[in-house]
Amino acid sequence: MDKRKIEFYVGLFVIIGILCTGYLFAVLGEINFIKDKQYQVYAFFTSVSGLKTGARIEMVGVEIGKVLNVSIDKERLQAKVEFSIDQNIELSEDIIASIKTSGIIGQKYIDILPGGSDIMLESGEEIFNTESSLDLESLVRKFIFNKDNN
Repeated sequence: MDKRKIEFYVGLFVIIGILCTGYLFAVLGEINFIKDKQYQVYAFFTSVSGLKTGARIEMVGVEIGKVLNVSIDKERLQAKVEFSIDQNIELSEDIIASIKTSGIIGQKYIDILPGGSDIMLESGEEIFNTESSLDLESLVRKFIFNKDNN
């Protein structure tokens, strides 16, 4: 093989390697090059322990969005969670948003239970029916201390 063919194949191999590396970064980093159309809604919870920004939002086991922001509302003294929901999913006003855990010690996510109302939520509106996360540590603490008192 002459030197030019070897240089060509080495260059081609390097370019393919760079493209594969970029693809892996995009897939593993969950980077969307084409922005999906989404709308934002929010809800208030008494406790969101363990829920993080970027957590998934599911309805009937299918991911329909992500958590945009978790903050404290100073007026209500509750946790305010902002959601980003796929545009093609319509949520009725009487849905129930619950904070759940994947497995026993898995990550927290939001589970949406569908409602039956004909009135749909618009961008920027509030989800009124919420269920806060279960605090496993406090349950264990109650079980241990109640067992000693009996």
